[in-house]
Parts: sequence; structure tokens; C-alpha cells
Amino acid sequence: MPRPFHVAFPVQDLSATRVFYEAVLGCAVGRTDSRWIDFNLFGHQVTAHLVDDAPGVMGTNATNLVGSKAVPTQHWGVILEMDEWEALAERLRSHGVAFIIEPYTRFKGEVGEQATMFFLDPSSNALEFKAFADDAAIFATS
Repeated sequence: MPRPFHVAFPVQDLSATRVFYEAVLGCAVGRTDSRWIDFNLFGHQVTAHLVDDAPGVMGTNATNLVGSKAVPTQHWGVILEMDEWEALAERLRSHGVAFIIEPYTRFKGEVGEQATMFFLDPSSNALEFKAFADDAAIFATS
């Protein structure tokens, strides 16, 4: 079984970040400091670090075409089980989260078919959550 990953990311407002990750995404809060917060994101440790200025990091508009959608080139997230993904999509909708890319099935009927969705956190960090009907397709090439 893979070990949890750790990722640290810049934020502009720790209070808004905590509300979003804790109340909207459902993350448990771990260690905290006046300039950072650890979250448990589906078993992975993600750390929000307060930054005073991060030019070129947050709110980037760079995209690449994946399938038929313009995907933010800088993004991260978790591959969930399909029922977890569906529950998260519903949770996000119920909280009024605006999607960059609405939840949908990408590569339908092809190798790598996946459910995916993109949205921003309060500091404009792009997040992608996806799920595969068959986990063997996660790294499949043909």
C-alpha cells in the first residue's frame, strides 16, 4: 500500500483556508502555527503556508488542453474511490463551490476513463479530484 504523500502550498489567508479545507473539504486539522496549518486530506498530509507575497504562484492562468477542457497546469489533488468522489462533488455543490471544470467523466470509453473535477481554494490554488472505475487504468497507456 502506498504511503501518504505530503505537499505544502502557499495561501494568503489562513482563516479562510482553514474554513475551506476543514468545513468544505472535510479535512481534519493537525498541527498549526501562526503561519501554517497541517490538514488530513483523505489520509495525506497537506500543509498550508501563509505567504505575504507570491507573485506568479497563486491565480495562474496557464492551462493545457486535456481531452476537451482547459486544465490548469499547476494543480494537485487526490485520486479517490468513485463513491468518495461522488460524495465530494455533492458536498462541494452543497457549499456553493464554483468549479473551474464541473464534475464529469473524461476519456469516456477510452483507456484511462476517469471522473474528474477542478476548483480553486480561497487562495486560488487549483485542486483536481478524480476517480477511476478501475484503478488498473490509473497508469494505463493502452
